Amino acid sequence: MLGRIARLPSGRLGLVILLGVLFLAAFGPALAPYDPLEGGDAVLAGPSSAHWIGTDYLGRDVLSRILAGSTVSVLGAVQVALIALVVGAVPGILSVYLGRSFEWLSLRLVDTLIALPFLVFAVAVTALLGNGIPQAMFTVGVLVSPVFYRVSRAAALTVSRSQYVESALLSGASVGWVVRKHVWAKVLPPLSIALATTMGAGFVVVSSLTFLGIGVQPPAPTWGGVLASELMYLSYQPFAPLVPTLLIMVTVWAFNLLADAIRDVTGDAGRALSRPAPVAADATA
Repeated sequence: MLGRIARLPSGRLGLVILLGVLFLAAFGPALAPYDPLEGGDAVLAGPSSAHWIGTDYLGRDVLSRILAGSTVSVLGAVQVALIALVVGAVPGILSVYLGRSFEWLSLRLVDTLIALPFLVFAVAVTALLGNGIPQAMFTVGVLVSPVFYRVSRAAALTVSRSQYVESALLSGASVGWVVRKHVWAKVLPPLSIALATTMGAGFVVVSSLTFLGIGVQPPAPTWGGVLASELMYLSYQPFAPLVPTLLIMVTVWAFNLLADAIRDVTGDAGRALSRPAPVAADATA
């Protein structure tokens, strides 16, 4: 599938940008020219040969803080997407095969997660479990898991009503065998689309939480934290927020481009099953 995605213009552009972001996440801290936590005498200095993007209110090199914060920012979005995938997709598939009791219970839990005030719940749970990236990302991943639940349930429902699956079950095939042989092939395309989209959304959430100081202990650098500190002194450096803002926007755009390319590659099945409408109608039953 990766080769087919790379043949599309949107797919190529998205992959190139994401490879650059992954490079920053992997090698950014090592490439930082200065210690991102060490201040200096040049406070709120403009771009120069010594500090390419200037310094912040403590004299810390902004470029170094952006490079050093790349790892946390990117890995946070990946954690959110993977947690949401596991928490949402597995119950979504099982809700079709484990009987009415499990189906009713899982649907009610998903409705509850959807109804929860997102930011308030994330702040409350993070305060309860501790202000750290793993705690914050686990909370956010659980809150966005209904997307994967709906997508996987819609795909599993489509397969469960097919004649070959009914014949396999009547012949004595186990639910696990049916899921491995028939369901995953139908579930993976829409889940891939949802995963790419959720990683983009997760990146926005991670940046928003770190912007508010949630999930990371200052002065640890993150893209959202750098943006927050730059906005405090906007009158002195009106250009300062541009770099972290553009990095966040371009990364989210690349994930959306990748999701569009996967949708184009997977065809009608990916388009239809990636929409939440069929599950929304089923959930009212």
